[in-house]
This record gives sequence, structure tokens and C-alpha cells, in this order.
Amino acid sequence: MADEKKKVKTAVALGYDPGEDGAPKVIASGKGALADKIIEQAQSNKIPVHQDDKLADTLSKLEIGEMIPPELYEVVAEILVFVDAMDKIKAKDKARK
Repeated sequence: MADEKKKVKTAVALGYDPGEDGAPKVIASGKGALADKIIEQAQSNKIPVHQDDKLADTLSKLEIGEMIPPELYEVVAEILVFVDAMDKIKAKDKARK
């Protein structure tokens, strides 16, 4: 059997304020235990989490506060649509209660 490299988990948190930012920017980034903490914080604050290892690896190369590059706009836009849909579902659930 070939030795498999154990992949270290990477997490990146993005923030976006359409009135202030030209593009989403990196607000947190980490690997291993720090990645677990970022994900845990997102989940405990009911922030949707999207898993995409390749995108996380790419975004983790950016500095905190740095805006995402134009070549990633499309994929990040898809994630923002996902987050918006999750927010709408949560709002409907709250309205029913």
C-alpha cells in the first residue's frame, strides 16, 4: 500500500459589504486546529459553511483583509447565492414559529 498524505483541513472565512467592499475579502484563514475553530465559530453563529477544498486552498494564500481576485468572482458568487438562499430559508423558518 502506498502511503497517503493526510490532508490538513483548511478553512477561510469571507466577508462582503456591497456598500463598502469592491469584492468579498478574507476575514479569517487557518489550517488544522485553527480551521476547526473557524468552522466551529461559523456554525455556532449560524453562518452557512460551504465545503470546497480546492477553493479553500486557493483563498488561504490571500492575506487577511485582501479582496478575492477577479478570477474567483464566479465561484465565490455561487457561494454567496447559496448563503443568500440559506438566509431566506432561515427567515421563513423564523416567521413560521
